Amino acid sequence: MGSRPSLMIIEDDATFARALRRSFERRNYDVHLCDGLEGMRSILAGGSPGYAVVDLKLPGGSGLECVRELHRHDPAMKIVILTGFASIITAVEAIKLGACHYLPKPSNTNDIIAAFEKIDGDTSVPLTMRQTSIKNLEWERIHETLVDAEFNISETARRLGMHRRTLARKLYKWRVK
Repeated sequence: MGSRPSLMIIEDDATFARALRRSFERRNYDVHLCDGLEGMRSILAGGSPGYAVVDLKLPGGSGLECVRELHRHDPAMKIVILTGFASIITAVEAIKLGACHYLPKPSNTNDIIAAFEKIDGDTSVPLTMRQTSIKNLEWERIHETLVDAEFNISETARRLGMHRRTLARKLYKWRVK
């Protein structure tokens, strides 16, 4: 009998994280919970899980930072990003940084496991003709610049030509609760 698969959940919503944990434990996963970058680092100090579920919006930073560190720690780790604010730019960056999949919330355990198991792309995905809203374009541009500035808020604000506090308010307003 093989060992149980190990999973790290990086999620700041404690209720959602506990529900996800229970669901994965019922599927025989060994689950480690944390709510941000520091907690993730302490878990990684004790070993390397084979799987990770990362919330995109975390207190004090982006889940993309976690993806980058997780992938550097173990390139074979399968990482899925969950977000309530899905955008094309964050999906592309997540994949570039090492995530194997990007799912919008709400996603359940079955969706996440299917994402872990799906290695290849799917050419049968239907194309949509839906226009992108101004709000989404702004959100994508902010995230793109944030990634380019290595998550430095002051530098991102400077590059966008806005005051740092304005950018901080926008990021706070769009955070997942």
